Amino acid sequence: MADAAYQILSFDDLNGWAADDHRAALDVFLQTADRISDPYWQAACHLAPTSTDPRGFFELYFTPVLISDGASMLFTGYFEPELAGSRVADTQYQHPVYALPPDTGKATRRQIEQDQLFAGHELVWLADPVDAFFLHVQGSGRVRLPDGSIMRLGFAGKNGWPYTSIGKEMIARGIAPADQLSAGFIQDWVHQNPDAGRELLWVNESYVFFRELTELSEDDGPLGAMKRSVTTGRTIAVDPSFVPLGAPVWIEKQGAEPISRLMVAQDTGSAIKGAQRADIFFGTGAVAGDQAGRIKDGGRMVTLLPITVAQRLAGPV
Repeated sequence: MADAAYQILSFDDLNGWAADDHRAALDVFLQTADRISDPYWQAACHLAPTSTDPRGFFELYFTPVLISDGASMLFTGYFEPELAGSRVADTQYQHPVYALPPDTGKATRRQIEQDQLFAGHELVWLADPVDAFFLHVQGSGRVRLPDGSIMRLGFAGKNGWPYTSIGKEMIARGIAPADQLSAGFIQDWVHQNPDAGRELLWVNESYVFFRELTELSEDDGPLGAMKRSVTTGRTIAVDPSFVPLGAPVWIEKQGAEPISRLMVAQDTGSAIKGAQRADIFFGTGAVAGDQAGRIKDGGRMVTLLPITVAQRLAGPV
């Protein structure tokens, strides 16, 4: 793990621990437990499927550890968008989503879009350029085709340029104050200012390529970094240099809609950096997008680590 401070806590220190649905949390943990290769995790991962007492399972095999790097906790939200698109370009569907080409080079978002560098690698065409941009931000999505069927898209690769927050750029330019900014505001502003909006989106030079996920059903969540479907309200994206992927994580999110819940670190994100940083998965569609877009809250998260791992990092339990 990256350089950080580690503080051993007890389960009594976790606000609301006893009231959570530990069975639901254990079910989500089981979805990716077999993907954890660290030998120190093997006992807990092997015995998890046989547990008849989910709360007791977590309390027996894990220790709560507060991992910090000096930065304040920040919770945000993400979701799986559902967009209108077509496998064939026409006057309505003109904005391509590309499959990963053999060589992405170091082309920026501006160069890729202006020069159509990867023509011939289109997976699908979208009706709205802002939808295409936010699909890149989320890293996965559903496309509803003209015949009503659903096409699932998942992350395949990037062009190598770092992610730049468009929201922060709008604040810096004086377009909007921080308390008014949301995904909806960005979308409306770009639609109302198409030329300036296109230039604004190009500030984020990072570009994402996708693959079609034919193995997922319509009921499955999108694939996370552990190559398994993520779960609404129980999956978080973390910085894996601090929090091991697959680890149970107790979150205490503050704000207008507080959340105290055991979640599982099953995903990552280019903007998710730091020991106290998490992105909560809110589900699929416009309602989930609205919920996710409102989240920018403090609090804390506490990682549940196997006792031997906690001892190696923080001393005797």
